[in-house]
Amino acid sequence: MNPVFIDASFWIALRSREEPEHESARELARRLAAERQILVTTDLVFAEIHAYFSRWRRLREQILSDFWNSGLFQFQDTTYADKEEAVRLLRANQDKTYSFCDAVSFVVIKRLHLRRAASYDEHFRQFGGVEVLS
Repeated sequence: MNPVFIDASFWIALRSREEPEHESARELARRLAAERQILVTTDLVFAEIHAYFSRWRRLREQILSDFWNSGLFQFQDTTYADKEEAVRLLRANQDKTYSFCDAVSFVVIKRLHLRRAASYDEHFRQFGGVEVLS
């Protein structure tokens, strides 16, 4: 079983009913749960998600529970080498609008040889090399 990388765009769509991809994200989350998939992410992705929901107390607490109390996630530490590679990636792809968090995510995905990512971010498709679940 190959773990699934979880991007901020997916978890934001899952937890925010206002997001256009909300229902799609709920269905994908049900499927991943039924398949008992291992979910992998980084602290940078968590920071993006928490920042998005930080103004709404109930959702902020839900996000903290999702990531810290549920046992659903394997946090992948990012190394200095990962960050250096992410900066190289950003410099090599100046025609793209990848964020630093995106670039670090791509590097971690490659390092771990992950084949799938749950994301609604077009950058994951642009980068390639991974099946984007959405």
